[in-house]
Amino acid sequence: MGYAIAEAAIETGHEVILISGPVNLRPPHHAKLVSVSTSDEMFDAVHRHADNCDVCILCAAVADYMPAKVSPVKIKKRAGNLSLELIPTRDILDSLGRRQNRQFLLVGFAAETNDVEQNAAQKLHAKNCDIMVANDARLGMESDENELMILFRDGEMKKISRAPKNILGRELVKIFSEFVTKMFDKKNVTITERT
Repeated sequence: MGYAIAEAAIETGHEVILISGPVNLRPPHHAKLVSVSTSDEMFDAVHRHADNCDVCILCAAVADYMPAKVSPVKIKKRAGNLSLELIPTRDILDSLGRRQNRQFLLVGFAAETNDVEQNAAQKLHAKNCDIMVANDARLGMESDENELMILFRDGEMKKISRAPKNILGRELVKIFSEFVTKMFDKKNVTITERT
């Protein structure tokens, strides 16, 4: 979904910084691509670029946990069970939402398997986002189609029916552009053409 949004933003004249983990997708032309391999690298890259953007859209499915220890060598198969201790990764969305006086629109994504609207609304407020885009993860993360529910901080909600991700990306860019224009107009701040 992130690549579809980036492509749609570029099509409408926005500058795009695309921070991406390993994927089998070709990055859009004219996007500034920042490649990362770990959740820590993504955390650092997002924080390095966030203040230079008008809109931060966080839709990567970053792991919530990582191994507490990483073995420098292959762990050989042996009889019996093996237990791994997992520790939480740094929460990128939450850390941006907690920033004081942030000057960018913060958009989060919630892939849910149950109670989609309720869980997405809870995440919207818990992470202090401006917009939360939710989808039912059971539709398949690898599918080229999706249907979305967009929740706004003021309680408004919009739905986008099932469609290819490139169409959804265009619709989302329109929604984000309208929202950020209203947001910055209220703050009496000049906006630029970056997303």
